[in-house]
Amino acid sequence: MFLPHMPDVARCEQALRELNQMWRLIESSAKMNCPTEARLLLPAMVATRTGFAHLEQALVANLVQEKVRHVLAKLGTQARYAIDILVRNLFERTADVGFLATDADLCRFVAGLDAAGGAENDAMDAARRRLASYRDKYTVYDEIVLLDLDGRVLVQADTATPLGRSADPLLRQTLDTDGYVETFRATDLRPGKPRALVYSHRMLHPETGEPAGVLCLCFNFEQEMDAIFAAYRDPSHRANMLLLDAHNRVISSADPLWIPAGVQVPTNPDGQPRLLMFGGREYLVRTFGSEGYQGYPGPAGWKGQLMIPVDLAFRDTGAGSATLAGVDPQLMQGLLSHAEAFSPQLHELMSSVTRTTRTIERIVWNGKVTSAASDATQANGSHSGGVNKLNTVLDQITETGERSDALFSRSIQDLYQTVLTSSISEAELTSQLLVDMLDRNLYERANDCRWWALSAQLRRGLAQPSVEQTQAIADVLAYINSLYTVYARLFVYDRAGRIIASTGDQDAVGGHVDADTLTRVCALRGELDHYAQPFAPSALYGGAPTFIYHAAIRHPEQGATVVGGIGIVFDAGPELRNMLRSGVAGRANMQACFVTPSGRVLAGTADGCRPGDQLELDAGLLAQAMARAGNEAGGVARIMQHDGQYVIAACTRAGGYREFRAGDGVEEPVLAVLLQSFGPVREGLRQAQPAVRIERRSDTGPDFAIFYAGRTLMALRAAQIQEAVPFAKVQKAAGNNPARLGMLDVPLAGGKKHFVWVFDLALLATGKPGVATESSQVMLVHLGESTIGLMVDDLHSVHQFDAADMTGSPLGSDDSAMAPRLIKANQGNLLIQEIDIERLFARLRT
Repeated sequence: MFLPHMPDVARCEQALRELNQMWRLIESSAKMNCPTEARLLLPAMVATRTGFAHLEQALVANLVQEKVRHVLAKLGTQARYAIDILVRNLFERTADVGFLATDADLCRFVAGLDAAGGAENDAMDAARRRLASYRDKYTVYDEIVLLDLDGRVLVQADTATPLGRSADPLLRQTLDTDGYVETFRATDLRPGKPRALVYSHRMLHPETGEPAGVLCLCFNFEQEMDAIFAAYRDPSHRANMLLLDAHNRVISSADPLWIPAGVQVPTNPDGQPRLLMFGGREYLVRTFGSEGYQGYPGPAGWKGQLMIPVDLAFRDTGAGSATLAGVDPQLMQGLLSHAEAFSPQLHELMSSVTRTTRTIERIVWNGKVTSAASDATQANGSHSGGVNKLNTVLDQITETGERSDALFSRSIQDLYQTVLTSSISEAELTSQLLVDMLDRNLYERANDCRWWALSAQLRRGLAQPSVEQTQAIADVLAYINSLYTVYARLFVYDRAGRIIASTGDQDAVGGHVDADTLTRVCALRGELDHYAQPFAPSALYGGAPTFIYHAAIRHPEQGATVVGGIGIVFDAGPELRNMLRSGVAGRANMQACFVTPSGRVLAGTADGCRPGDQLELDAGLLAQAMARAGNEAGGVARIMQHDGQYVIAACTRAGGYREFRAGDGVEEPVLAVLLQSFGPVREGLRQAQPAVRIERRSDTGPDFAIFYAGRTLMALRAAQIQEAVPFAKVQKAAGNNPARLGMLDVPLAGGKKHFVWVFDLALLATGKPGVATESSQVMLVHLGESTIGLMVDDLHSVHQFDAADMTGSPLGSDDSAMAPRLIKANQGNLLIQEIDIERLFARLRT
């Protein structure tokens, strides 16, 4: 069902079918033209053709499966991140409304305590200014409203849409609830809008403790969704990103002209590779719900979803290709040597193709050897007609085998590129998510300290210090900390820097903030400014490193006068690890960390990546990520070696959220680094041996079977060789001869078996043992009535050489030398050692 939408795979399948037909033609040609000479080869040819047919099916199936998996994985990553980002944002709203509903000045206003003596208008103006001040610090809200018990609007921040009264049922629900109420629908609190996301909380009378009114924070939902869509939607816009409700209806759509809000869409929460129909078009879909954050589950049933039409899903955008194109070949070879671990199916497919290719080479080699043996009885080395026809068939097998191997190898490389490109894309996206998540979190921290610095209790307590006021400050801090669970400590200090109240252990009370921090806080120009201490160890956080944000607390009547400050200690240890682990999502081969531009670690998921450590990473990667223009987040990715592993490393700089990081020098630059490991670095990997071609010179002289032993080209008279078989068939057996590797059973007439010893030719000829690999073969050679097996690295070809092509070897003067003569091939540019069969057998007898 997916293949028709993958033109590249369809072309590959067509080419494979054409090759399959070519194998059938070769087989038929051999049966018709040289049945006698080819009788021993035909069974192997049939088996090879059948094997290629199975490989064809497996290759096409894997190509389709991997491409579908790649698309679904990318869609799933985007969907999961979108809903997680949104839920984390909304968690902060639940805390905000709980804090603001306890603001002493606003509670007095709602209770009517400031309107006595005809000062109602003054009280309203003061309340409006206070709401505007809060909203200026938190631009996520487009409206803040205070209402009395009857739904009458007392004051609102947004004067452009004046409200008189609300009859929304959320007011009664809020008054009856000890906590926040989350409402998402149309409401008369936001006239003209089809829906609004409102967080409401009852406000209590300062003197009686009874409900006196309701606070409503209206979240700028559309603006936030637009930002999420812009950050995490596919840049090519082939896929649409959606937010769904519990009934799978679209709440928000990145492209509402394509899929509008309100329609019901099919979902795919389990990520199965299935096609789903919507609007007369088939889609690949991924759906993710939220796992919640800090105990907040998010709005009930909300989900993130990506949908891409199947006819657009597999168009190559070239993403990741540039990264792969620049990888050092030896580095890529090392990484692909771990293919069995990161892509077992592709590794098995590649191994199967290699085995089949070796089988073809062995069929041709054995055929040429058989042909040479049959031809040995002909005068002057001239070939018989049947033998000539067999050689023609063998040449066709060689040519078609090379075409098959090239096509399979190219297709498998495309598959590996798809796998690695998918990993690169996911790593880049994850590193972007991590810095986005960090910036959104720190945005809240920078705003929280400025919000709380406006608290009437804190301002009065510092302006008019007393035991009672200090206790009131401590109570306010404790209440705030119970709402905002991401803080390890909140503390307030006076104009001299002495800490007068703190949450957590009370050892901090009576201590002082450092002089530099105090100077910077007292120098803050206004309520919109804050000071962020550099990430560093702090006694206020048990000596561990963290972010501490400060805002100045000003006199309640003399607004320009700083009377102290508030410091908020971010619980950096668990909170930063939580962000990083959410990005890694339990993948054992992946680690992530936040670092400074110099590589100093702020937090990491790996034990060897602790705060304060230096990340030993290619500095060019961090510098490249930092070099992105302006404050825009920019990611880079690279395949490299790190800490003894082959890895994909992705790095993205923090680019800010809303107005956060908009000013240079206020926040410390941070980068997210993601490292996906594929396996340990392997030293001494053998480069693929380049193909050595032997030019055909003449049709005279005896035939020589040519092969590799000890990574050197060697030769034996073809008439001395029976056939070659895979080394895998050798049965290991103990012996006192170091060159003896085991035994091999050779079938004889009548179904009997004859066992022969197998020896290491490289050790016998060069003194250095050979290394058995998947390419290793055993040549069955004979001298008189004796037959033995010789392990060689690989088979090469069969060629004729005459006396003019022979020369003595400089190493052959010793009677024990296995190769007393050299064959001068390719006009003498290629020397091949000729093994003397009689010397070889003599050596073994002694």
